[in-house]
Amino acid sequence: MSMKVARWYGQRDIRVETAPIPSPKAHQVKIAVKYTGICGSDLHEYLGGPIFIPTKDNHPYSGQKAPITMGHEFAGEIVEVGSDVTGVQVGDRVTVEPILAKNGLTGKYNLDENLGFVGLMADGGFAEFCVVDAELVHKLPDSIDYEQGALTEPAAVALYAVRQSKLKAGDTAAVFGCGPIGLLVIEALRAAGATDIYAVELSAERQAKATELGAIVIDPAKVDAVAEIKRLTGGGADVSFEVTGVAPVLKQSIEAIKNDGECVIVSIWEGEASIHPNEIVIKEKTVKGIIAYRDVFPAVLKLMEQGYFSKDKLVTKRIKLENIVEEGFEALVKEKSQVKILVEPK
Repeated sequence: MSMKVARWYGQRDIRVETAPIPSPKAHQVKIAVKYTGICGSDLHEYLGGPIFIPTKDNHPYSGQKAPITMGHEFAGEIVEVGSDVTGVQVGDRVTVEPILAKNGLTGKYNLDENLGFVGLMADGGFAEFCVVDAELVHKLPDSIDYEQGALTEPAAVALYAVRQSKLKAGDTAAVFGCGPIGLLVIEALRAAGATDIYAVELSAERQAKATELGAIVIDPAKVDAVAEIKRLTGGGADVSFEVTGVAPVLKQSIEAIKNDGECVIVSIWEGEASIHPNEIVIKEKTVKGIIAYRDVFPAVLKLMEQGYFSKDKLVTKRIKLENIVEEGFEALVKEKSQVKILVEPK
């Protein structure tokens, strides 16, 4: 038996092809994938990769290298369980926490020295079926459907970024870049009790989304974003989040915070970026990086039950797997109106 998959072979070389349907090992589950989101990091791999995807040596935990079936933001139904699996069963509706770490999801697992991801270092969710370790699945509450469940992973990135920051209820925040993760950061900031949330974004369509989510939009084509944030906050935001991966924006994200403020870098970068250390040193600012998430999926699902991270505000397109290159990846390159594109395997 075979299934349809979307595999990464190289830059701008993702191929929809057939592959054998996988079977779970003793500690694994097999998931019939319902929806998978296209992530910004997927787009980076498409345009500028390999970044995460191993091409020379097999990844130490998955034993895989390119070509890899992509997709790490997915939800589906368990259709088979391995002999050692407890806690979940056939028929469970689940979302996947797609992290590969030496000791599984224990300790500071996102800081594993060989950190890997399902869909980047192991075959992922751009497929009709996917096999993962049972500990990576989280049951979906009854009120959360598969489309909403596919947003759990990117929402986890956003919630983790806010939880790792020094933001406290009542603080002000600035979000630089309103792609999917930036918009989800705005939602996470609302959940965390931020008051004024400033969103710096060039795209009119994404500005509209940020406004809909309750942010105060600043258009850097019309005003000096740093000066405007300083003016509106009386000296700078308490915390900023850099979510563009664009070098000049990192500089702005640091400049836009108050003395003793904090800038959290959420982006994955394709190259270097220059900053002036004195902007940090003389003003006692903090610059912090975060990678992925740990221990936040249950909290994300609880917030989703309360209406946060709503698919109705974030999903702009639904496509079939067979059209993933042109209607998915290329659409994200060409159409700034796109926020989150969900892929259905068949």
